[in-house]
Amino acid sequence: MNPADASDTPTAKTPADQAATDDPWLWLEDIHGTRSMEWVKQENARTQARFASDASFDKTRDAILQVLDSDARIPYVNRMGGELYNFWRDKTHPRGVWRRTTLAEYRKAEPKWEVLLDIDALNKAEGKRWVFKGVQCLKPAFERCLVSLSPDGGDAVAVREFSIPKKAFVKGGFELPVAKSDVGWIDEDTIYVGTDFGPGSMTASSYPRIVKEWKRGTPLSAAATVHEGKHDDLAVSAFHDRTPGYERDFVSVAKDFFHSELFLRHGGKLTRLDVPTDADANAHREWLLVQTRSPWTVGGATYPSGALLAIRFDDFIAGKREFTVLFKPDEHTALSSYAWTRNHLILDVLDDVKSRLEVLTPPRMAGADDDWHPEVLPGAPALSTVSVVDTDPDHSDEYWLDVAGFLTPASLERGVLGSTPAETIKQEPAFFDASKFTVSQHFVTSKDGTRVPYFEIAPKGIKLDGANRTLLYGYGGFEVSLLPHYSGSIGRAWLDRGGVYVVANIRGGGEYGPRWHKAALKANRPRAYEDFAAVAQDLIKRGVTSPGHLGAEGGSNGGLLMGNMLTMYPQLFGAIACEVPLLDMKRYSHLSAGASWMAEYGNPDTADWNFIKTFSPYQNVKKDGHYPPVLFYTATSDDRVGPVQARKMAAKMQAQGHPDVWFYENLEGGHGAGADNQQSAHMHAMAYDFLWDQLK
Repeated sequence: MNPADASDTPTAKTPADQAATDDPWLWLEDIHGTRSMEWVKQENARTQARFASDASFDKTRDAILQVLDSDARIPYVNRMGGELYNFWRDKTHPRGVWRRTTLAEYRKAEPKWEVLLDIDALNKAEGKRWVFKGVQCLKPAFERCLVSLSPDGGDAVAVREFSIPKKAFVKGGFELPVAKSDVGWIDEDTIYVGTDFGPGSMTASSYPRIVKEWKRGTPLSAAATVHEGKHDDLAVSAFHDRTPGYERDFVSVAKDFFHSELFLRHGGKLTRLDVPTDADANAHREWLLVQTRSPWTVGGATYPSGALLAIRFDDFIAGKREFTVLFKPDEHTALSSYAWTRNHLILDVLDDVKSRLEVLTPPRMAGADDDWHPEVLPGAPALSTVSVVDTDPDHSDEYWLDVAGFLTPASLERGVLGSTPAETIKQEPAFFDASKFTVSQHFVTSKDGTRVPYFEIAPKGIKLDGANRTLLYGYGGFEVSLLPHYSGSIGRAWLDRGGVYVVANIRGGGEYGPRWHKAALKANRPRAYEDFAAVAQDLIKRGVTSPGHLGAEGGSNGGLLMGNMLTMYPQLFGAIACEVPLLDMKRYSHLSAGASWMAEYGNPDTADWNFIKTFSPYQNVKKDGHYPPVLFYTATSDDRVGPVQARKMAAKMQAQGHPDVWFYENLEGGHGAGADNQQSAHMHAMAYDFLWDQLK
């Protein structure tokens, strides 16, 4: 009997069951248990005393905190109706304020803001430690909103209805207790809600399995079921499009991270949109856009992976399948994202990990679907990123751009397609002297011959003598792209000390679209690790650094990357910072939201374990191995990855007798490991000081 069959047999042990039996550190999986928390407190005190208790640490932390709390930062906004909304944290408001202003005010150096919700004041009044997690407001008046508040910074939130005119929560309004909920407005008296309705209502991934329609004034128990998914689905949700003349309702059933089914809901019936489950389908006004992740043959044509296709929505529903290709990738390009304005579509294209924007104008008359009038929008400077951060698709062709580079502070630009070229509205200050540094892009050949890019930020006139403290950062998963960006924290805490900072664009990410991501899925996951190691080896070969001076940093999936650098390539690094990581890949799908990532890594309870075990650091760390110093940091409140994997890895390595294994766990902050700027500055300063100290 093979492992896949055994997993369905009640008396057989799955690999995860066996791991639980054999694992002497299983007790650390009791997240809030007395014994677990005593261990955490002891480790925190030990690490704090070593890396966060002197004037040097205070200097690093304060330098980062000054960046995070700076009043000169750009207050990024999103438009709702005639006003601009912003959430802001600073020294005076550590948990933040939700506020708004007008465009005319926003143009001023010091805009006048109308505070709608003060989270610190709310916490004081209620005796809580709420962390703001966003709002959804009802179009077109934008007077009623659903506010999400986390008790500790995790993904589970309480939801409350809020009145903007009254600046207060609505008494007797829509309200949900803390859970991993998904909500959205239908009309003023009705919302879609997916939440924890009781036993069996959540998926194995810990997200809503059932979505309901809830009427104002009725108990949640009376909400009408719209759709029920399966236990092994990722999540089920519903949403209502309120665009005048194009009102539609949709139900989405996410099968896993990369596959979903989209249904049109009409008259109580659900009609599935006949697109590939791994494609992203999006309806806007009269158009349906489909972004492919695999080649798709339909309507007598074959469209490549990573393409963006368009068809009139009503034509598609009627059975037509003649698409217009709006974007087709090549060896160097990928579609990063797209955004609608009222009359145009803006494409954000990556060309060897550098941005450019294209504007498409759809045909106004049916029958002219091939004529989308493309033009180029002036883009970012070399080795920079330009991205669309907001548009006004219901009313105007306004667009907002964020433009930044590794050495260029972000600028926020606003334009109106067809009438007003983009102009700088806000400019981030320089938090470090960029004139001392230079940015370059390099390419290295990985083990299997694949060309992998990376960015290097280094002091001008750097000596290639192998003696430079160098920090190599990576992620490599879930089709996430690492693009040029400005970080005052990195500038102050690493570059200003004379360090070199490197960003590796390894496979698993989205830098070259779906093909780049799929190249490191499941059994191919080691390709990402080979890419990262190849970048490290190239830095050493070029004389930028040497193993004793080369550090690595990554979090979440990047934490798994760090775990594998530790166990697979320890000879390349002098120190590693491993943050909110996955590490125990035998049990990951049974911990926190781990079941939702099996499309990325595989199912360890089946024959997939045969390849997963090759990149599971917790199983692969050995007593007789020689590993560089490592700092694991995580958060008790992380309900996505969870703190237990970092705990177990640190405890196991310490028990094996490895020196320089350090651990720190913040109590709040969720997967971000910091609930406010003070906590974030503390965590980042600890990591940078640890790495700097070890890489001498």
